[in-house]
Amino acid sequence: MGDAHRIGVVGLGVISRVYLDTLRDHPTVRITAVADLDTSRSAAVAAELPGVQALTVEELLSSPDVDTVLNLTVPAAHAEIALGAIGHGKNVYGEKPLAATIPDAHAVMEAAARAGVGVGCAPDTVLGTGIQTARAAVAAGSIGRPLFASAVMVTPGHERWHPHPDFYYTAGGGPLLDMGPYYLASLVHLLGPVRAVTGAAGRLRTERVIGSGPRAGERIPVEVDSHVSGVLEHVGGVLTTITTSFDGVATTAAPIEVHGETGTLAVPDPNGFDGAVRRFELGDTQWRTLPASAGYVGGARGLGLLDFVVADAQRAPRANGELALHVLETMSALLRSSSEGRRIELTTSAEPPVPVPLTAAEEWRGRTAW
Repeated sequence: MGDAHRIGVVGLGVISRVYLDTLRDHPTVRITAVADLDTSRSAAVAAELPGVQALTVEELLSSPDVDTVLNLTVPAAHAEIALGAIGHGKNVYGEKPLAATIPDAHAVMEAAARAGVGVGCAPDTVLGTGIQTARAAVAAGSIGRPLFASAVMVTPGHERWHPHPDFYYTAGGGPLLDMGPYYLASLVHLLGPVRAVTGAAGRLRTERVIGSGPRAGERIPVEVDSHVSGVLEHVGGVLTTITTSFDGVATTAAPIEVHGETGTLAVPDPNGFDGAVRRFELGDTQWRTLPASAGYVGGARGLGLLDFVVADAQRAPRANGELALHVLETMSALLRSSSEGRRIELTTSAEPPVPVPLTAAEEWRGRTAW
């Protein structure tokens, strides 16, 4: 494999811990630097990781010891950090969404193309056995020709558990931009890109109450729609109804269902890597669980970055910027459609990435060669 690919991490909030756990001992990569606006946080993380420097954000973006910047900042800062990394000739892999706005996302992709560097973006949960097994089942015709699908995400809101949930309710946040990437990326894997959308959205509460941590009891404003629904028209003709909400307590709906001429597929939570894929065939009397047939086994966040690093001329990275841009435009179009009251055709597209063959955990985690 040669020298390990050098990673610099910007943004050391809650999500960074699982990334660090995935990457810290992997032979393909080496974390060389970390940075956060809270310098005490970056110093504490660097102290845990031998040989890792605690730098300022600008120092990390310009560091000669960093090949790829892992961008784990809040959505509003995604484009700024990505453009800074690209400006210093570095690849960038970020948390979703690709950027807070479509113009910013296009700017990132165009800058990367000019600089000849790569852009990757979460979610990478779609590379696990859950979505990949479902994708393989659809491709194999196990439910016949797909006709329509549904995607449902309902939660009472992240303020119940997150100690600093403000950004979920400001520009770049909300249930669709926060959780929608998991569902939409999965739907592209399963059914192909989206050509048009129609959306509706609402915001019935103007503030939320933080439920945990040092700010418990504090009220924060809600500046974005907290419930978004819509219809996606896939290029192949399949229609998907989607609902994402921070306003419900619970739901019995499957996260994703794909309905075909000869059966229905129940797809597990796309916010996780694994989970049971179930099929109900026409004329049958019960759901049957399909064995895992594709995907990275026992995945964890950061897997998409590893896949990004080892991609070569034979295949593009699976958690790539083009897919992230298409997912972002789909979400932005749903929100725009809800405000303008009309159907909106998309300007971007993205081919489903190369499927993931069934890959044991010990393989992708680096205990054997890829």
